[in-house]
Amino acid sequence: MFSTAFLDLPALQGASGTVTLPGSKSISNRVLLLSALCQGTTVVHDLLDSDDTRVMLAALRQLGCGVEVQGTTVTITGLGGRTWPTEAIEFFMGNAGTAMRPLTAALAVQGGDFTLKGVPRMHERPIGDLVDALRELGCAIDYLGNEGYPPLRIRQPALQLDKPIPVRGDVSSQFLTALLMALPLAAQDRAITIEVVGELISKPYIEITLNLLARYGIAVERQGWERFVIPAGSRYQSPGTIHVEADASSASYFIALGAIAKGDGIRIQGVGADSIQGDIRFMDAAAQMGAKITSGPNWLEIQRGAWPLKGITLDCNHIPDAAMTLAVMALYADGPTTLRNIASWRVKETDRIVAMATESRNLGATVEEGPDWITIHPLPAGKWQRASIHTYDDHRVAMCFSLAAFNADQVPVRIEDPKCVAKTFPDYFEALFSVAHTAASNIPVICIDGPTASGKGTLASRVAAALGYHYLDSGALYRVTAHAALQAGLTLEATDEAKIADLARSLPVHFEGEQVLLNNVDVTDAIRSEQGGMNASKVSVYPAVREALVQLQHSFQRLPGLLADGRDMGTVIFPEAPLKVFLTASAAQRAERRHKQLISKGFSANIDALRADLEARDARDMSRSVAPLKSAQDALQLDNSSLTIEASVEQVMVWWQSRQVFS
Repeated sequence: MFSTAFLDLPALQGASGTVTLPGSKSISNRVLLLSALCQGTTVVHDLLDSDDTRVMLAALRQLGCGVEVQGTTVTITGLGGRTWPTEAIEFFMGNAGTAMRPLTAALAVQGGDFTLKGVPRMHERPIGDLVDALRELGCAIDYLGNEGYPPLRIRQPALQLDKPIPVRGDVSSQFLTALLMALPLAAQDRAITIEVVGELISKPYIEITLNLLARYGIAVERQGWERFVIPAGSRYQSPGTIHVEADASSASYFIALGAIAKGDGIRIQGVGADSIQGDIRFMDAAAQMGAKITSGPNWLEIQRGAWPLKGITLDCNHIPDAAMTLAVMALYADGPTTLRNIASWRVKETDRIVAMATESRNLGATVEEGPDWITIHPLPAGKWQRASIHTYDDHRVAMCFSLAAFNADQVPVRIEDPKCVAKTFPDYFEALFSVAHTAASNIPVICIDGPTASGKGTLASRVAAALGYHYLDSGALYRVTAHAALQAGLTLEATDEAKIADLARSLPVHFEGEQVLLNNVDVTDAIRSEQGGMNASKVSVYPAVREALVQLQHSFQRLPGLLADGRDMGTVIFPEAPLKVFLTASAAQRAERRHKQLISKGFSANIDALRADLEARDARDMSRSVAPLKSAQDALQLDNSSLTIEASVEQVMVWWQSRQVFS
């Protein structure tokens, strides 16, 4: 997952391949709570691992549920038939509406001494209509801040079940879902009726709730969309095992990607047209705009059809979350697109109507908006602007606007706070980059060259982490090649040059910070030894090996970008890199750093000998006939003799930002 302050998406040109989606957030959190309300154990497979589900799991642990997590399989030992906690408990619910609303209702019906809080945005999301409905039932709930909003204090109820319970349906379907999931706890000796006041929005989400309740033994009687009756004698029964469908809302981004991007199409694994999730109907809206979509059991395939896409007008009440993706697809259409009946956007993680309008305008689009609608005009070639997209701590804003990187003007797009996608799809950007492609010239490379012990490896790995870029420690490649050759049973003699070169071309090496991994095994210490250096010197003299490693180094230029350090990155390997830094430090300073490093590892060392060795190494490197150590003509000089690593990182970031200007 990207944890950087921002993520720059280069101009993308096409996409093809297969994406496996994470589990549905809506289903995951419903299933977790329903499993907690059962007696016995429920094994949940393919659970979404995200911020929202972690919030729910933490709350269930606080309540005393047994929770065992093994990857995406979670085993829940429920509270049914057991005594609920009597001590006061404070729950932190983050910004997870799918956890906050149902848990509030269940706790209020059961009773206790509970406080529910969240992040500041959660305290701005209305919950008054749910609280009003629960108070009608006899629940004791107090507001600890602003009336109608979290945080909440819950006490023991005095339940009154002799009349229908009214709840508004025109603000959020989560209020009705919360009641439907909580009230079976109180329906042992009588039926309980819920009456919806006003038009019920987001009906497909209620269908998810009813479907799952049936799986857990609760057969709710639905009378239109106005009345819901929970039968007397209702009691939660564990299904034993249950599988979570992949998230249909997350599918919308890759359905849109297939419709927008040139290529052989996108295959989505984990959800199909027969999904129980209402947001799967996004595929119908995408098809109206021109996407070619086929489906089978648990999969979808999408290809570009009509181009440009067709502007549409659509009532989006049935796909409120996925409809946001249509707003970005509209930028690629042949005329304006109007999305109606989306008032619920205003009470989500942010005011999504404002967010989608503001960021679309930042890209250059003309947008009109109203209380419950938005109209987006397309952006023709020549009108796209480089934009830094503010994401409002809203996962869907970040994922939607990533699709703007496929624009006709081939301008990059910056996504601020990309880690916000962890709410529902922590690996979203990795999934996007696994299928997106572009010309190598569009993928940025920053080169940091310099003499031995100048600190270029530490600097490059830190800058790579700050930007979310891949990292290449070119100096380690000869060491890794020699290490891998010996592991493969080869000698390091000239007789094995061709075999060593073949091995080097597809060496399964990658770098995590300053760690070097070969076949996902940490070989850092093994290759950094004195013997590792001697072995590297042996293989580095072979022309075939050098040629193979040049190819390997070029393969590191992958989305979204690359930080490469060495002695010839900017002069030989990536001469067209948009930023080259030549890092220097005095021989005395480098010797002191190397001395401290060796002493910290338990080795004895003489600082004067180290300095003499470094000066001799500099002379050899600068006089090499192949790829000598020298600064590229357009490299920026950075002497870090008296700089901290933090100051050096900041300087490189300032230089890079000056070349990546976003509105």
